[in-house]
Amino acid sequence: MGTALVYHEDMMVSRLLWDDPECRIECPERLAAALDGLRQYGLEQRCLRLVAREASEEELGLVHSPEYVALVQRTQALSKEELQVLSGQYDAVYFHPSTFHCARLAAGAALQLVDAVLTGAAHNGLALVRPPGHHSQRAAANGFCVFNNVAIAAEHAKWKHGLHRILIVDWDVHHGQGIQYIFEDDPSVLYFSWHRYEHGHFWPFLQESNVDAVGRGQGRGFTVNLPWNQVGMGNADYLAAFLHTLLPLAFEFDPELVLVSAGFDSAIGDPEGQMRATPECFAHLTQLLQVLANGRVCAVLEGGYHLESLAKSVCMMVQALLGDPVPPLSGPMVPCRSALESIHSVRMTQAPYWMSLQKQDVATVLSPGSHSPDGTLATLLPGGPTCEAAATTLSSFLDPLHLCPIPPIRTAVALTVPDATLPLPPGVLCQEGSAPREETEAWARLYRSLAQDEALDALGKLLYLFDRILDGQVSSGITATPASAAEAILDVAIRRALCHRAQRLFCVALGQLDWPPDLADDGRILWLNIGGKEAVASSMFHISTPLPRTTGGFLSCVLGLVLPLAYGFQPDLVLVALGPAHGLQNPHAALLAAMLRGPAGGRVLALIGEESTPQLASTLARVLHGEAPPNLGPFLMASPEDIQALLHLRAQLEPRWKMLQVAGEALGSGGSEPAAQSQPTARPFPAAPPGPPFWVA
Repeated sequence: MGTALVYHEDMMVSRLLWDDPECRIECPERLAAALDGLRQYGLEQRCLRLVAREASEEELGLVHSPEYVALVQRTQALSKEELQVLSGQYDAVYFHPSTFHCARLAAGAALQLVDAVLTGAAHNGLALVRPPGHHSQRAAANGFCVFNNVAIAAEHAKWKHGLHRILIVDWDVHHGQGIQYIFEDDPSVLYFSWHRYEHGHFWPFLQESNVDAVGRGQGRGFTVNLPWNQVGMGNADYLAAFLHTLLPLAFEFDPELVLVSAGFDSAIGDPEGQMRATPECFAHLTQLLQVLANGRVCAVLEGGYHLESLAKSVCMMVQALLGDPVPPLSGPMVPCRSALESIHSVRMTQAPYWMSLQKQDVATVLSPGSHSPDGTLATLLPGGPTCEAAATTLSSFLDPLHLCPIPPIRTAVALTVPDATLPLPPGVLCQEGSAPREETEAWARLYRSLAQDEALDALGKLLYLFDRILDGQVSSGITATPASAAEAILDVAIRRALCHRAQRLFCVALGQLDWPPDLADDGRILWLNIGGKEAVASSMFHISTPLPRTTGGFLSCVLGLVLPLAYGFQPDLVLVALGPAHGLQNPHAALLAAMLRGPAGGRVLALIGEESTPQLASTLARVLHGEAPPNLGPFLMASPEDIQALLHLRAQLEPRWKMLQVAGEALGSGGSEPAAQSQPTARPFPAAPPGPPFWVA
């Protein structure tokens, strides 16, 4: 199993045959640029390559009317003049004699990808297709789209493979109204779309693209629109939308498959989107989606019209699908005011339908420091007054972008007593080396608990593995420590990192572990203890919170506290320390480790107790190596105590850590609490039965 790449050279045949300024950007060079990029960086060769097939008329009929399919079929015999007349009957569409063939290949590629993933031939994948599909409707072409590739794939997954819960994530810069119309009354498909909206003044100029379009009938709450009301949204805005809107709903929905309408006109430099998210941002978005549905993610190309930005964004996405470490995000992680207002509006609108959004927002006035797109943006917009400067600035973003180099060893496991029976995935190294004895003893002399031989052996293995991570020879690792020496070894790891060129270290400590004594609280270390007696921030860099009591509380903690802090801090390295009585089941520990791979570019070191089960070491090794974490089990709503702890900390920390902000100015200015805070209505998908706290095995 690996990553499938589905395409067909014939999809580059269709092209515009007459002059049309609106349609000329949808050209064959888009597909060629993406393929050339994958080949240049050696990514195509690492994928399972599948040649796209044509979708059958029966398969097209899962979504489209027979009359519409027949109309598109007849375009094969039309003259150029007849094609132009027919095209003029639709909004932003052109037909070519090969359109029917190309559009059937595009839909067929999506079907092949879904079949490969759901039958186990591949774990995930990307279908590189044109024409795109997400605007196409039951009986109408629209916005360059002929057949709705992703919608057909979703119906196919339901009817052929028996799936009941499918998540569609549409990050194209245009609203995929075609997908929304097809599934708006269907509770088996959760459709999430962010899109340039500008209060209805951007194409497709639809009121139903706004936040209050939530679906109809049984499908209410299963359409989630996040409208961007100004241009210039960047990495922080996109990450905030995922952490505070999409992912809470997705975990509660618990999809069996994730389909991505992967439009890259939402990336920097695109003339349609005028946004400024850099290509590596899409690697992070992809990696975050891979923790869902056992990693079964199928992406299908939609828009993207700046060829270089498109190609690099596609490469970044494929690198993430392959499980490689992704490049850390650059630039300040501060969502803009307009993005936060949109995110807050979505949360308030969707709260009646989702337990995960209940009573989660704290009334906060956005601080003046929250950025808004300013003069910097003008240099990024095509057609603006500074076109030459635009090209120079865009080049400065794209030229330095290189795929994150893959260390010789992606993941290593260092145990004091190597276990030959430990089930590790291929490519994970079971490390036997240790630091020189003199160096180990020099560190050990500082701590009474490290005097025993067992502790010395564990410390030596830690130092050896840690140095290899810091030197770039290993990306991530796992090491075991005796319970009696856990705090001392964690202290050594922190001090070792600080004297070894690590400028920012994020330490997530679980269980009975305290802030190391005599360690300066100087902003180089961000310490978060999950398992403290109370929610308290001794400083902006020294934070403690109780261990949540339910799966919903744990997810709220990870999405609403841990990851916003991690992305805001932008660490060089992440330490995850599972101390004595840490209280996490293996799936929860694995999810935490998996989601922390992104902020530090894959550099994660997990410290576990020697008393931990071999299954924990194996599970952590798999997720740090790029596999999906196990399912968390039934979703149970966060307890009032967990919610209060989260809100208390966010209120304290938001002035420094802007990624924690989710509340909009209207709520913070003294408005009444929305009625949306009522209890959610019953969900059509299976409800979670009452059960014990998630840490009970």
